[in-house]
Amino acid sequence: MRARRIVRADSAERAELETRGWLIVARSWGAFLNTETIDTARVQNLISSTTVDVAIRQLTIADSVAVMALDASTLDHYPGDVATSHAALTIENATVTSDHRGWGAFSPIGHLVAMTFMFSRLEVSETDFTVVHPGWRRRGIGTAVKAACLLGLIAEGYSNFRTGGSTDNSAIIAANHKLGYIVDEEWLTFTDAGDSNV
Repeated sequence: MRARRIVRADSAERAELETRGWLIVARSWGAFLNTETIDTARVQNLISSTTVDVAIRQLTIADSVAVMALDASTLDHYPGDVATSHAALTIENATVTSDHRGWGAFSPIGHLVAMTFMFSRLEVSETDFTVVHPGWRRRGIGTAVKAACLLGLIAEGYSNFRTGGSTDNSAIIAANHKLGYIVDEEWLTFTDAGDSNV
């Protein structure tokens, strides 16, 4: 693979890389949300307005096998490049902890069909990843699990949140917009246009 560099779109490094002939191969973004701007009633409605009958709840240690199964079936479904890549979960990081929390949506027969994980920290809680089984997409479920995660953490006293993703992922961009996230960072992934490999 050719060398990669990830830089902010507004950084001096961008101009330097462009001058050297490096090429942009992917774009990504970061966004924030806090309790001063969130409309909790609107976010709650995003959970109740899903177009299918799913049960949404916080994930527990007992869900680890289901988490790994859904992760394995969607590993190739993360758009973008190295800045938004997703490594396969291990049993360790598929198991929820006090600061790596997960929320999931379960089908009527109990299958985990969507999940989001968040690093919950007092200063800023940040989304790790969100994914929906391909057979359950375009029904608002990804938005709903992110909404449930936010409301659950807000109820525990967390107030600042960050998320991000690839500009090629229109579904997650739409979900975050509905939740009230405001994009405040743009990132560019450059590749060396030369022939050198790393």
